[in-house]
Amino acid sequence: MALLIKYMFFFSTEVTSSKISSDSPLYQRTKKAYELIKNDVFGSLLEIGPGEGYGLNLIKEKCTDIYAIDKANYAVKELTSKFPEATIIKQKVPPLPQIKNESLDFVICFQVIEHIRNDLNFLKEIHKKLKPGGTLFLTTPNIEQSVARNPWHYREYKHKELEKLLNSIFNSVIIKGIKGNELSTKYYTENKKRVQKILKWDFLRLEKKLPSLLLKIPYEVLNRINRKKLLNNHKDLVHKISSKDYILTDKCDSNSLDFFCIIQK
Repeated sequence: MALLIKYMFFFSTEVTSSKISSDSPLYQRTKKAYELIKNDVFGSLLEIGPGEGYGLNLIKEKCTDIYAIDKANYAVKELTSKFPEATIIKQKVPPLPQIKNESLDFVICFQVIEHIRNDLNFLKEIHKKLKPGGTLFLTTPNIEQSVARNPWHYREYKHKELEKLLNSIFNSVIIKGIKGNELSTKYYTENKKRVQKILKWDFLRLEKKLPSLLLKIPYEVLNRINRKKLLNNHKDLVHKISSKDYILTDKCDSNSLDFFCIIQK
């Protein structure tokens, strides 16, 4: 059990890896968000939850001061090795005590806010750290595309819920959608079929009833097995998907995989 828990935290399906073949469609989906902003980020930058840092590597070129915050030991070690020019901080958020108020030009928060217990305080803390006119780039999954409950997430959002939350704190909020094209949609359709087959065996609806802590281990094991089977059964599809197979659209609807938010103080 101890080894299983250790494996779960080091190779969690929640920490999208560029190194695990079966994670490739999710990795490409996350990478897309960084590619969308790489020419717009400069000056002082904070990334919250950068993981192994593949995104930070894409956007750091024009940045003069770089901060990265992650709660995982393995991520902090890897970030420290990869980015000696950056200030790497190990902590949970909020708060952000090491960052001066009104000191940041940009904050990057991709696929993180759904993991934060108090999302309102989290956003207020980011608001304090941004300079006037500073920008927060944020992505989070669209709950309407979720097939099953994710025990790692405190919540997921509908478009109007997220818009209301962000507008309660920031001056300017633009929410766009990241969608799949025909190729990447095929992968998610196959994934949905497999997850629904698994859920058919959950006669007691434990997926909905179990406390998150108890659901995490079966979720991780089944999710990892599912991704590997998708890779084995659809190898050409999994390897063919690139970040180009995810499309930014101005209109958010039920088909958006992620919300892509451009938020200014």
